Amino acid sequence: MKKMNILFLPALLLTGIVACKNSTKEEAKVAATNVTTYVDSIQNLTPVYTADNWELISNGYKESALLAEKNLADLTAEDKQKLEESKAKYAKLKESYEANIKLANEKTTVVINPVVVAPGATPVPDNRTLLRNRLFGEGTIGDDMKFSNVNAGNILTVYKNFVNTVADKKDNYSREDWDEIKVLYEALDNRKNAIEKDLPTDDNMKIAGLKIRFASIKGIHRTATKGPENEAAKD
Repeated sequence: MKKMNILFLPALLLTGIVACKNSTKEEAKVAATNVTTYVDSIQNLTPVYTADNWELISNGYKESALLAEKNLADLTAEDKQKLEESKAKYAKLKESYEANIKLANEKTTVVINPVVVAPGATPVPDNRTLLRNRLFGEGTIGDDMKFSNVNAGNILTVYKNFVNTVADKKDNYSREDWDEIKVLYEALDNRKNAIEKDLPTDDNMKIAGLKIRFASIKGIHRTATKGPENEAAKD
């Protein structure tokens, strides 16, 4: 009997090693996919050619790219090729941004796609509540912003709805809207941190990708509203 147990032990160890390798390969694939998603999201945004915006874009890329490089050995040949294609796209984006930033500085102008805010315009009544309802559903967010209704089973869906809504409406938000969105996002992140131990690894990785996408959208479009609103204040 002891001999059978000794023979059975290597099989158990091999099963554990295979499962671990599969998990590592899946994490590597998600990390590489996050790079592609991030680069594609930047390409789909209206470019704002300022040094500050490019720094935000660059930092977001470096964060996702470092994680992908860390797991490079566990990628399939096909995923490695996709990752290289995303790197090439990013290199072209970098070249374009740096050239346009240089041109903008030479002309002492900034190329933006502004959100138009009429001087002296009266804010829409209870705009904060309307914004929260669109992002999270009517009446789901209290003034304490504790997100008590969000749990490990639904938080991925909450992040998806939030990021997708912001992506759809990004060109319509005022600076005040972006400030409120930032506060709500930080409160949602606090809730995630509180329940993170209960989150499946796959959901956690997907949320990380959504966070990268949101950061790129907010970094560009929130900054783009600054100029027009400052000009309105001066008038």
